[in-house]
Amino acid sequence: MSGAKQTIEVEGKHLSLSNLDKVLYPVAKFTKGQVIDYYARIAPVLLPHFAGRALTLKRYPEGVDHEYFYEKNAPSHKPDWVKTTPIFSEGNNRTVNYVLLNDLPTLIWVANLASIELHPSLSLAKDIECPTTLVFDLDPGPPATIVQCAQVGLWLREIFEHFGLQCFAKTSGSKGMQIYVPLHTPTSYEVTKPFAHALARLLEQEHPDLVVSDMKKHLRVGKVLVDWSQNDRHKTTIGVYSLRAREHPTVSTPVTWEEVEKTLKKKDPDLLVFEASDVLERVKKIGDLFEPVLTLKQKLPNPAGLEKAAPESSIDIAAQVEEPKTKKSIAKKKSAAGKSKKRKV
Repeated sequence: MSGAKQTIEVEGKHLSLSNLDKVLYPVAKFTKGQVIDYYARIAPVLLPHFAGRALTLKRYPEGVDHEYFYEKNAPSHKPDWVKTTPIFSEGNNRTVNYVLLNDLPTLIWVANLASIELHPSLSLAKDIECPTTLVFDLDPGPPATIVQCAQVGLWLREIFEHFGLQCFAKTSGSKGMQIYVPLHTPTSYEVTKPFAHALARLLEQEHPDLVVSDMKKHLRVGKVLVDWSQNDRHKTTIGVYSLRAREHPTVSTPVTWEEVEKTLKKKDPDLLVFEASDVLERVKKIGDLFEPVLTLKQKLPNPAGLEKAAPESSIDIAAQVEEPKTKKSIAKKKSAAGKSKKRKV
């Protein structure tokens, strides 16, 4: 394999690219050069979703079938023009200088590091405690697939519609799906995380045969984990338009709710699998389906109540919004009302 370097100029910045012929996806015979080319071409829609956010790199120097490592601290050999942001890590008791993926030269430089996957923060670096979105990561436990995730995603959409909120779906690029609720209003993870947990537990309560909110693997067989825990400043979710380290160069791709409904109706998981070339064509035809996630301002209902609630009462709060009117639920509400009156006496 050639180790020859190639120097290019991107927006006035000089970059030295290496091992462009190196195969990073052996099954698909997809090379490092093709990874860089994909990121360069998808950059106009990708960069707005990453700009100003702390980036965690997931690097595969020998390819997707070899060992990988996460890199949070910017490499010491980075060019001077690569911007970083200092964020204190309580776990490591030190400041970590994260890369800011603000422009095309930085994206090309990151791709040249064989950082196949890009994991941004849910917050802007300038206000790290304030997430701009609420996220649900829907992860199917075999034999469940993205088809079952589609059903859970549609249930989530119904709940948020009841709240008067919009949400947007994307594939994880791996096995599952993610649902994003744009916020862009003052909030904190102390609000969004309990809210997400409450809705995950509500779905689990209402659909125990399909939904689980607990990460224990033995509970997830044939079910969809509604992972609410991603709503944390110490965690990241795969970024939109990022490649994934699978056998083929699949991409975390925004999808329409019509596509989600069609996948559920036809029970065909392949309908929501998109590789790099597919995504470039989709964007060319329909643009960035995730564009509203960048700016749409929404507020979660009753955030203070959710923030202070114990786990059981947080389910009650969510259930008040989206609980089926069954005899059991009506009796439950009457019981809760009775207890409330007793507390006031």
